[in-house]
Amino acid sequence: MIALRKSRERGHADHGWLRSHHSFSFAGYHDPRHMGFGNLRVINEDHIAPGTGFGSHGHKDMEIISYVLEGRLSHKDSMGNEQTISPGEVQRMSAGSGVVHSEHNHAPGQTTHFLQIWLLPSETGIAPGYAQKAFADEEKRGRLRLVASPDGAEGSVTVHADARLYAGLFDGDEQAELELPAGRKTYVHLVRGALSVNGQRLTTGDAALVENEPRLRLHDGEQSEVLVFDLQA
Repeated sequence: MIALRKSRERGHADHGWLRSHHSFSFAGYHDPRHMGFGNLRVINEDHIAPGTGFGSHGHKDMEIISYVLEGRLSHKDSMGNEQTISPGEVQRMSAGSGVVHSEHNHAPGQTTHFLQIWLLPSETGIAPGYAQKAFADEEKRGRLRLVASPDGAEGSVTVHADARLYAGLFDGDEQAELELPAGRKTYVHLVRGALSVNGQRLTTGDAALVENEPRLRLHDGEQSEVLVFDLQA
């Protein structure tokens, strides 16, 4: 079974300095039909205006992934990390027992466009942690590249959650298939472009919620970038 969640159906917030679309209930957007999917709790597509950002704020017991699409995201946290995240990089912050961080766009004249993703952890109260890795476009071209997993397989970022995250770039006749384990959920988020998922057409910002399907097939892409989540049911 595949259910489509169209981009226009997402929650939306415009704070001037921040424009955000929420795939699931978040902050002032609440929809009891969309509280998460499996152990995926948040996908926010954020646009941060130049010279602005999120001031210091705290998190606890959440695996937080940042996936930058355009611009740069500056990160600083109470663990002593001070990093810049660029397109092609995946950042994971384990909030665990508690962490404080801030995120800013320091680039003049350039908006930072990124996805903020939250996964429910497999274990609460762990020590906070941080990881960041770059994945070249060549690794994602015409295939699904594992970029986050519980065991750091294939050089992916390690997450303390029962979830695997794949990223792919598809155009023209490029296609890929992924065998889906029984009893799991799969969430496909189309970052940009157009792409067919098991024959269903997605365009920028759309998602496919997949259950009880043996295989995922991605095909007929048009300059597309996609994230695929293998999730705990």
